[in-house]
Amino acid sequence: MTLAFFLCLITLFVIAAIGAPIAYAIMVSAIVYLVTSGQSMGIAGKVLMDGLYQSFILLAVPLFIVAANIMNAGTITDRLLKFCVALVGRFRGGLGHVNVIASLIFSGMSGSAVADAAGIGKIIIDMMTKSGHYSRGYAAAITAASATIGPIIPPSIPMVLYALVSNTSIGYLFLGGIVPGLLMGVVLMAMNTWLSHRRGFALEEPVPIRELPGLTINAVPALLMPAILLYGIYGGVTTPTEAAAVAAAYALVLAAVFYRALSFKTFYSILVESARSSAAIGLVIGGALILNYIVASENIPDRMAQALVGIDVPPLVFVLGVNVLLLLLGCVLDATTIILVIIPLFIPTCIHLEIDLVHFGVVAVVNCMIGLITPPYGILLFVINAVTRIPLGEIIREIWLFLAVLIVALLAMILFPEIVLWLPRQFGYKPS
Repeated sequence: MTLAFFLCLITLFVIAAIGAPIAYAIMVSAIVYLVTSGQSMGIAGKVLMDGLYQSFILLAVPLFIVAANIMNAGTITDRLLKFCVALVGRFRGGLGHVNVIASLIFSGMSGSAVADAAGIGKIIIDMMTKSGHYSRGYAAAITAASATIGPIIPPSIPMVLYALVSNTSIGYLFLGGIVPGLLMGVVLMAMNTWLSHRRGFALEEPVPIRELPGLTINAVPALLMPAILLYGIYGGVTTPTEAAAVAAAYALVLAAVFYRALSFKTFYSILVESARSSAAIGLVIGGALILNYIVASENIPDRMAQALVGIDVPPLVFVLGVNVLLLLLGCVLDATTIILVIIPLFIPTCIHLEIDLVHFGVVAVVNCMIGLITPPYGILLFVINAVTRIPLGEIIREIWLFLAVLIVALLAMILFPEIVLWLPRQFGYKPS
């Protein structure tokens, strides 16, 4: 490791440790490397522009953000919630089940855990606390845990970013996330059922069966979005980027024309907020492209691969070790940084050890999502704290059991790759 790279790492960790945005920490550390190694600053610009121009799929990120924000601003989430309440609200812990089911459905539209938590999550937390059957901390904790499903079931912004750094098929990544996402929903609902019986949560007043057809019909247009997206991508009609544009357009038509719940003023606010969110992600992507160039210049991935070959690490041990590291990093780093900066370091070793990149990618994204609810940094905990004003301490006290079952689900995905690869295989994928 050269002195320039050592100074780059020190700068990165120091700036991040004082609380500066990670994008700024990455950029400043990259500048330190280029200056101390005697390289031209123009290299950063060239790397940045080449990375952006060669990554058409990045356009999917702002489009999925726009789609999620439109659905939050319209009445789409309300209609979905009423459908979910009618479907599973009659069971013990019913509103907890509604929370998970709503996240499973909403995840097929937004691709963002933060959008899930800040949008439909706030509504269901209010419903749970007003019912008087659930504590504020419990309602917030299960909301945060279920929001992690958002980026696992397609569409998925983190999987788009992983496809960027690994050159993996985004279509097969999306397919690989469906069964793991459902598994996460099942284990969360099982834990909610166990806690509901143990704590004696009262039953909700059931919605009459005769009202279910009407609520279903009302929600059908919103429920069609995941089907349209998946058919577009896997039917060969659209690319993933074009599918993101279709999702944004469909959400707009649904909210403005079909449900008549979107004004021009609200739409303008949505575009502004979406631009801010996209810009924040864009800064991290730009910094990561430069940092990845630096890592490649230092030959770090090849050195790691050679070192691991020397000690003859079995593929399963390697994957388990990487996931333990990612879980630890998830306590202090956000998912975007881990996917764009940390995970690329392991891709060459995965290729050398013949580890399937779709399986590795889905497992890594699930791991990063678990990091979103892992104290002390878990960003979803802070998002829910910000939108509901529920004290962070109350949320953290209740999150541990949900965190534990999600880790168990993650372990099952690692040990049994078919959980991830079964569905892609049905559509012609041939694992490496």
